[in-house]
Parts: sequence; C-alpha cells; structure tokens
Amino acid sequence: MIKVQQVMPLCGVLIGAVLAIGASLVSPASAENGDAEKLLKGMADYVASQKNLAVTFDSDIEVITNNLQKIQFTSSGQVQLSRPDKLRATRTGGYRDVEIVFDGKTLSVNNKDGKDYAQIEVAGTAEELIDVLREKHGVVAPGADLLLTNVFNIMMTDVVEAAVIGKGVIDGVECDHLAFRNVETDWQIWIESGAKPIPRKYVITSKGIGEAPQYTLRIKEWKTDVAADAFAFKPDPSFKKIALGDLSDIDEVPQGTTKTGAKR
Repeated sequence: MIKVQQVMPLCGVLIGAVLAIGASLVSPASAENGDAEKLLKGMADYVASQKNLAVTFDSDIEVITNNLQKIQFTSSGQVQLSRPDKLRATRTGGYRDVEIVFDGKTLSVNNKDGKDYAQIEVAGTAEELIDVLREKHGVVAPGADLLLTNVFNIMMTDVVEAAVIGKGVIDGVECDHLAFRNVETDWQIWIESGAKPIPRKYVITSKGIGEAPQYTLRIKEWKTDVAADAFAFKPDPSFKKIALGDLSDIDEVPQGTTKTGAKR
C-alpha cells in the first residue's frame, strides 16, 4: 500500500501497511489539514477516473549498512493498467530486471536476469491481484499503488498531521507540495496543479531508523492510452518456466546489503 513499511523480503517496492494507531491519536483537522486532504483527494479521484493508464517512473531506495553508511539504489520502470483486470509492471535497475503481467486470468512474473519465469492462474481485479502478490507471494507491482482507486483511504490511514507546504516544480511542471506525518514516517507528495492533478513525486522518510533513509518515486510520463497487446505475455523461448516460489531474489536491493532502509 502507499502506507509504508520496512524494506520487505523480495521486491518490497512501494507497498506495505504502516502502524496500528488508534483513532484517538489523530488530531482534529485544521484548515491546513483540510486543504492538504482536499488536494490529495482531488488527485485520488482523478487517478481513479482513468480507465487506462501508462506511467513511467524512476525510483530511489536508501538502505543503511552495518557500518551506518547510507547507500542509494536506483531503478526505472513502467506501469500499464486497464481497469478492472489488466496490469503490466516493469522495473529495471542495476541488479534486477523484472516484469509482472496480468491479463485478467493469468499472472506471469518474468525474471529476465535469472532467465526464468513463473505463471499462476488468478481471478479478480488488478487491484485485488496487487494485494495477493504482496501478502501471499512477496511480489510487488512497482509503482502500482498510486494508481489504485482507493489510494486516498490507503494514504490517509494513520495520518496525524497534514500540511500544504506550497508550490514546487517537477520536470518543469508546477505542483502543489503536500506533507503528511505518521508516528514512524513522514511522507511528501507533489501533485500537478490545475485540471490534471497527477502525482509527480512521492517521498517517504523513515523516522524510526537511524540516518532516516528515504524512498523516492518520480513519475516521468503519464498517458491514458494503452496498446491493445500490452497485456499479452510472450516469454523468451530460452527462459525456463518454474514455480512462483522458486523464483530467485527479485528485490531492487542486491543480496548482502543490510535492508534496514526506507519504509515504503
């Protein structure tokens, strides 16, 4: 989920649930809180209204090593979504090249580095698939959480402070800069100003971890058309088909790195 959690096994990329905070901890909404929530809700409603989306992104995740050195790993990817039940997500970094494809019936996870892939039959919507992947298989569709129809409720769960910081410019586009706080994390989002409130940048800071590592997602392209064959999976004939549980490590952070970093 957009709520954030310590870097998880496999490809813990954007998703996780943060704390169990009682409702009594939530401060009464101030005018500033209300403005921030209104802008976030506008973004969420706009995203949910798009039947087809094709989004490219860059992501950075920081980890803290045993000798307290902060190291950042960078990836790029794309998410293509056709509501209600089609999804393709890719993530390419210096250590992993992974692809997830769901055509409404079959889920395919393609590990290009390991030259193998796995497939399982899955029923339901793309949003339900994202939950199943994360909770049952430890696999995350990179960047997909920001595109969910219930993104507002997910993001606002456990928020104790919200503020409109002001304006910012992301890749030449003017954005509204919002900041939110939970007990363990601070997170910020930059939303394009105007008629198309697109999320342009998202940063999560882990306050409960020394050196306060961050996770950053920057959206580069946002399109509302998807090719007709975008959700057809065609594996490389030289790749081996294996069980989903037998896939090698597909995390964006290489094995051997201390994973005590960014909560996402």
